[in-house]
Parts: sequence; structure tokens; C-alpha cells
Amino acid sequence: MLALAAIAGLLSACQNKTPEEKIDSLATSSDTTITNNKACYAYISNKDTVSLSLVKAGTKIGGELDYNYFEKDKNTGTIAGLVKGDTIFADYTFRSEGATSVREVVFLKKGDQLIEGYADMKDEGGKSIFTNVKNLKFDDKMPLSVINCK
Repeated sequence: MLALAAIAGLLSACQNKTPEEKIDSLATSSDTTITNNKACYAYISNKDTVSLSLVKAGTKIGGELDYNYFEKDKNTGTIAGLVKGDTIFADYTFRSEGATSVREVVFLKKGDQLIEGYADMKDEGGKSIFTNVKNLKFDDKMPLSVINCK
């Protein structure tokens, strides 16, 4: 939990920077466990896109996550969490329709792709969380594939 708070603190300190500046400040922060271990992923189909850039330090992870679905509100924000085996568990803090929200996200690594997990969610303390992570389903209809980081 302390690691999650550290990444969240680093991300919140970077709020007014570009995604590249945020990742760079994570990589060069005074927390010596942060290294420039960066990866970028995207899903692009027709007019829908999902993009994810990550910085990993040990089991901690942070980065940018954006959902841009055609004719729907765009969600753009940051993630901060942990890597457990082949799975990323993170909090996604995002802006949509002028409001800031937080929800849990989970991604499963399959080869060079990340597959997002879905399950029933509930609101707890202003944050959307999975009701039971054992019920997560990973749907590979929208896989995020590795791309070159900008």
C-alpha cells in the first residue's frame, strides 16, 4: 500500500506536465527504485483508440491511460499500481465530462499484448472497485499491442 501511495504521489506531482514529462519525472525522481523501464501499448480500430504508457520499478507501476471511443466521452488520466506475476492491478484516476473519478483497472499480459479485465464493480469511498477479483474476465476483443513510445 505504501508503494501505491508513493507512485500516486509522484503522479499527482506531475499533473500539469505532458505525458512524456510525467514519465520522465517518474524515471528521474528522487525515489531511487524508479528506473526508466518504459513500455507503451495501444488498441486502434476504426475510430476507437486506447493508449497506455507505463513506467515500471520493481513491482510498482505508473503511467498514462487514455480511452477515446468514437462518439463517447474521452477518458484521460493516470494509473498507479502493482504488477503481480503477469497481471497489472492499478487505480485509474481520470477526467471525463469535467469530473475526476477513480476506478480499479486490471490488465493481463499475454505475449506482447495487454488484455483488460472486467468484472462487476461497486462504489466504495468514491472509488469504483471490483466486487470480487476472482470473477475477473479478460476479453481479448480489444488487445493493447506494444507500440514505440513517443
